[in-house]
Amino acid sequence: MMRRFFKLLLNKKYDFSFFLLMSCIFAVGILNLYSAIQGGGKEHLQYLYKTQIMWYMISFGVGFLISFFRPKTFFRYSYAIYFFNCILLLLVLVAGTHVMGAKRWLSIGPFRLQPSEMMKLSAVLALSRWFSRRNPESPVGIKELIIPALMAGIPAVMIIVQPDLGTGLLILLIFSMMTFYRRIAWKVIGILGICALISGGVMYKFGLKDYQRQRITTFLDPWGDALGSGYNAIQSEIAIGSGQIWGKGFKKSSQGSLSYLPENHTDFVFSIYNEEHGLVGAFLLILLYVFYLLRHVYLATAAGTLYESLVVIGCMSILFFHTFINMAMVTGLLPIVGIPLPLVSYGGSSLLTFGVACGLVTSISNARLFFRD
Repeated sequence: MMRRFFKLLLNKKYDFSFFLLMSCIFAVGILNLYSAIQGGGKEHLQYLYKTQIMWYMISFGVGFLISFFRPKTFFRYSYAIYFFNCILLLLVLVAGTHVMGAKRWLSIGPFRLQPSEMMKLSAVLALSRWFSRRNPESPVGIKELIIPALMAGIPAVMIIVQPDLGTGLLILLIFSMMTFYRRIAWKVIGILGICALISGGVMYKFGLKDYQRQRITTFLDPWGDALGSGYNAIQSEIAIGSGQIWGKGFKKSSQGSLSYLPENHTDFVFSIYNEEHGLVGAFLLILLYVFYLLRHVYLATAAGTLYESLVVIGCMSILFFHTFINMAMVTGLLPIVGIPLPLVSYGGSSLLTFGVACGLVTSISNARLFFRD
């Protein structure tokens, strides 16, 4: 691997575009995080931006190292990585750490690892290998979808039980996007749509906890309980609206500094960003995400194998759904769920996920130029 490392750099064939875009988004995020934890008696949170920088350095290093492996290495170990992550999810259910009423983390010394975050990538690798078994010109039938549906559904259920409804549903969305990219018959799409509607109704009636159902009713009418369940949604919209066109300026968020908006360093970090930088700042950040997503789209069309294209689409879907759902929920377009904004919200496990994903797609991009043999 070291020989490939030096050859790539000396021949100037290393694709830095993904890491560059990731770093640009993180730079915006770390400045916003630093601003979000200022004032309002948040002295106990001052360590967060330093921890975030440390996690980003780790994530960048891991991703950079992964980028020098050949894609066929990931193909070989796709199932092993997937099953190992399933074991970690089982360990969470048995011996996980409780935080704020949820059991989602494994404690390893001073660090806490959230296996559900890495399950997104593990599912992408396993699904990519499964879907690449058949001729890409041959559409996938309903029978061929049973195994991959189980591969996505089993970890999704284990994550929902934690409970973490947002991440569990996100894995199913990733499966859906990869399935559509792989090409399926319209009849199968219709069947899946009907199944999704039925299962959604059953889950709402019997699978959701009371507070999860309340999130949906609050989304429809947040002012119905403005000081209770609708408080966060209302304060988020106030923060975004008060930013207007140009924003109030760096470290001048009243919603954040006066602690009107809880969790403004995680789920609602985009609300604080809008308040301080306004519509113009939001547009520029969204533009960075769009460039990052389009870079994935281009690579998916240029990748050498179906497996590689599917991995890129899977990584792109993780980035897209995280970004879309977070921005939509803080602006009142979707119910509030615990989905962080990629590379902007605080969280080490989330950073590690996107660092590894960046390494995967960079490896596939490098393979087009250098690794083929």
